[in-house]
Amino acid sequence: MSAHLPDRPLWDDHDDLDLPPLSGDTETEVCVIGLGGTGLSCITEAIALGAHSVIGIDAVGIAGGAAGRNGGFLLSGTSDYHHEAVSRLGRERATAMTRLTNDEIQRIAREVPQAVRITGSLRIASTDEELGDCDAQRTQMVADGFAAEPYDGPEGRGILIPTDAVFHPMRRCRTIAARALARGARLFTHTAAREVSGGMVRTETGTIRARHVIACVDGRLELLLPSLAGDVRTARLQMLASAPAPEVSFPRPVSTRYGYDYWQQLPDGRVVLGGGRDLAEEAEWTTDSTPSALIQEYLTRTLRERVGVRAEITHRWGATVSYSRTGMPIFREFGDGLHAVGAYSGTGNVVGALLGRAAAQRALTGRSLLADPFVD
Repeated sequence: MSAHLPDRPLWDDHDDLDLPPLSGDTETEVCVIGLGGTGLSCITEAIALGAHSVIGIDAVGIAGGAAGRNGGFLLSGTSDYHHEAVSRLGRERATAMTRLTNDEIQRIAREVPQAVRITGSLRIASTDEELGDCDAQRTQMVADGFAAEPYDGPEGRGILIPTDAVFHPMRRCRTIAARALARGARLFTHTAAREVSGGMVRTETGTIRARHVIACVDGRLELLLPSLAGDVRTARLQMLASAPAPEVSFPRPVSTRYGYDYWQQLPDGRVVLGGGRDLAEEAEWTTDSTPSALIQEYLTRTLRERVGVRAEITHRWGATVSYSRTGMPIFREFGDGLHAVGAYSGTGNVVGALLGRAAAQRALTGRSLLADPFVD
């Protein structure tokens, strides 16, 4: 591993918003914890619903956690492939989730077109067994009215889903945050929530009293809300990126080995690649996001031998996300105005944005049709 490379994602390629930490005590109608994709979607929806005051806080900064340190995929569904969700949850519920997340991809593309490319995505089989699973996924998707095609091309054999997309995660979040500020939201960075309850968020530099507190946190969710410790567990996901690599061409994002490995090539030729968590699964159950030598060495081999990139590796980074015990996202109300959203099991870019909006709707109106298929 190139130890000299800092733990900085490729996406962090322009200045962040200059936001202060919270200073002193304050009150608001809605307090959102977490300024990633979920939290910013929640803030945007709360403003649209007429909340008279909204505060958002983050322990680091805009998209400082997994929201700015992921692979930049916008894929429909949840952590289950569509046919798996049908088998486990029933056709009606699984179809609703796939339809809603497909719609959310289109909504995100309209919201921040400068950050999104509708490319489709490839799931490429690593074995004959996985190829059969790709066929089962495609068959079920087509039967339920979704676009999916068999694929046989330079990347390998598998399934093409033409409605999926890729995006620049930090560009999306920073754009939405700037708009929220312009519409009156108060956003504070370097402000970690130390104590959370219905009606109150205590930080090291002040206390926020709020009618509604919405925790929109993925990694380390069980540390923020200890009552969720039996339902969620934090894991580390690792990535790297290369300099422009004209020796390869990947017009669509690729995932393989049942989603354990994934990569995309950016318009300027750089390749972003992640995965390998299953190689040291016990070690990767951790709240430490620092990249490890073992996984980074595997990613380097994959980049060179499987993907075919010869260009220099320029970035290595890690992120923490939460996995739920059931595989379904956490969308929970605790009473007294406290809500929690998170634990996307590694697939939070789309469903997180959707459930962030749903949490604002549930808090401010008492109901959200968006949330219904995702709530047990």
